[in-house]
Amino acid sequence: MINVRGMTLSLHPFFVILMLFSVVTGHFLELITLFVIVFIHELGHAGAALMYGVRIRSIQFLPFGGVVEIEDQGRLSAWKEIVIAAAGPLQNGMMILFALLLRLAGWGDGAFLSYVIYGNAMIALFNLLPILPLDGGKILQSAASLFFPYHRTLLWSSRISVGASVIVIICALAPLFQGKGSVQFNLLLIGIFLLYSNWVDYRNLPYRFTRFLMHRESMYTRSRADGELAQPIVADPAKHLDSILRLLKREKYHLIYVMNERGKIIAVLPEQRIISAYFATDRTSWI
Repeated sequence: MINVRGMTLSLHPFFVILMLFSVVTGHFLELITLFVIVFIHELGHAGAALMYGVRIRSIQFLPFGGVVEIEDQGRLSAWKEIVIAAAGPLQNGMMILFALLLRLAGWGDGAFLSYVIYGNAMIALFNLLPILPLDGGKILQSAASLFFPYHRTLLWSSRISVGASVIVIICALAPLFQGKGSVQFNLLLIGIFLLYSNWVDYRNLPYRFTRFLMHRESMYTRSRADGELAQPIVADPAKHLDSILRLLKREKYHLIYVMNERGKIIAVLPEQRIISAYFATDRTSWI
């Protein structure tokens, strides 16, 4: 574990075991090459995050990739999250282009450059799968939050990712059940990791949504500065506070129009008032 300006660089214990195993089996050069590829991929995420003033907590290297943990405190916009997530695969694309240019120029070992191209392509394509916590899943979730209520986006992206993780595990075990071979151990480990990560993310959904509500004031400030129109939410007097807040969109500021049974507007409330009432009560209150 290395600490660089408050950022921790660490190797997962299984990654260390894999490195030792690669030395014994004579595949150390291939593993080091993949390690460098993953390192540059993660540096792409870290560089994009630092560009937006986000603090990097740690970079951890796993047996099949890496994870950058950032401290955004819910203040990042959807577009910034998309840029940060896409920055990793972009580094892989740049490395592929560089290796292709070297190969066309006749510089370096052709077989090694082909391995570099293949390794970058596999890592980029895997990370672009639309499954959390992979880059593709983060891009899809952030893009969906531009069009759908934030709570619904969090809920369904987590559910879909849990289901996709189960499918990965089933695919890894399929040869065993079909009697056509042994378990795909690497794919099984990836599936288990994805399932565990997504299940934890699903369990933490209330915390993430609460953090989103706590930082909505910045949305109001940004909307007012840009002169954007507020998006209306229509609610009846008996509608639960929690139900109204689940309709908030990430990049929109809302006014809540409270209407009675005859369709008459009896109140127009800014979203801050609903959020304040939500946190000020026992969360079982009604408008």
